[in-house]
Amino acid sequence: MSDPMSLVAERVDALLSELDPRTADPVEFRGRQYDLGLAWVHFPEGYGGLGLKPSLQREVDRRLAAAGAKPPTSRHFFGLTMAGPTIVTNGDEQLKQRLLRPTFTGEVAWCQLFSEPGAGSDLAGLACRAVRDGDEWVITGQKVWNTLAHIADRGMLIARTDPDAPKHKGLTYFALDMHAPGVEVRPLRQMTGEAEFNEVYLTEVRVPDADRIGGVGEGWRVAMTTLMNERTTIGGGGGRPTRGSGAIAEAVRIWKEEVAHKTPAMRDRLMSLWIESEVLRLTNIRAAQNRKAGNPGPEGSIAKLKFAEVNMAIYELCIDLLGADGLVGFDYEMRRAENLGLVGPPGSARKMFLRSRANSIEGGTSEIQRNILGERVLGLPGEPRVDKDVPWSQVPR
Repeated sequence: MSDPMSLVAERVDALLSELDPRTADPVEFRGRQYDLGLAWVHFPEGYGGLGLKPSLQREVDRRLAAAGAKPPTSRHFFGLTMAGPTIVTNGDEQLKQRLLRPTFTGEVAWCQLFSEPGAGSDLAGLACRAVRDGDEWVITGQKVWNTLAHIADRGMLIARTDPDAPKHKGLTYFALDMHAPGVEVRPLRQMTGEAEFNEVYLTEVRVPDADRIGGVGEGWRVAMTTLMNERTTIGGGGGRPTRGSGAIAEAVRIWKEEVAHKTPAMRDRLMSLWIESEVLRLTNIRAAQNRKAGNPGPEGSIAKLKFAEVNMAIYELCIDLLGADGLVGFDYEMRRAENLGLVGPPGSARKMFLRSRANSIEGGTSEIQRNILGERVLGLPGEPRVDKDVPWSQVPR
């Protein structure tokens, strides 16, 4: 069909006529969705897409949700937002055919293995080594702050394959089998009571060369695909689809329902944050429209940084509005969650106040985001750096 919307509508009709999303097995339903090109509509045909504009995915999701389709779970998150785009952009034919479909269905859950104890924000300074042995790579090292690694089947892993090359050039990207011998995952308990983060130890893990994504030594370039999608996903958290929803809606609810003594100062803080949140939402919409027009501006680079600042400020306000109840209530919710065997009090402002501390770290620290904005968007002079052509093995550490 010449009309993309008509093509999407026809494919959705075909999917819903074959399977009822309310009763069908979710894996079977999502697998058929992939086969019809409705997984990532902007991907090429044969890889879960139709080669259309990504904006049409919203129409697919809207119609399937209205028909009762189950939403993606945490098992799908990293695959949908990062692993899938990275594989379709950089993977070879065999890797795309093998991993894209189960990634979309959730049969293969992913985690991200980038940060290390000695190289967090300085990603190119990582020390995890991969040494080639025939058709395999032997990988040894440690990763940290790996969200959902304890439930992952695959890990997006960057390792150093050439210590004599400049640090940005001696890296290679792998789709690590998290169940392979030598992979050890240790949960890290957070102050929210959950353990969504982990540290991962790799001890002489053998990885087939067929699980390499991109060329040898091209890991930095491949990682940029992952990171751009990660920052867009996190930054988009501030781009709420409707006015007055998201974190700011919780602050407004608390103001209306749980604050007995409303002061002008607190009202002013609430309104200031509502305005900032609304500006961020509109900025994200403008960035999305610019991308559609093929003219991406600096707005997309700002989103992640500003989302972290606004989100933390909103939940700080929530706790200030709750006063002493903010602490008492959280203690009660934590004990109740523990008694029920839950990972934590889901969705509460008390929990999110603690969880939001990570917003300025995950997906690239706010300091790194400011460097990117200053140097790459505004064109300001960069910080003094080690000569880019110095081999990694000679960089002072």
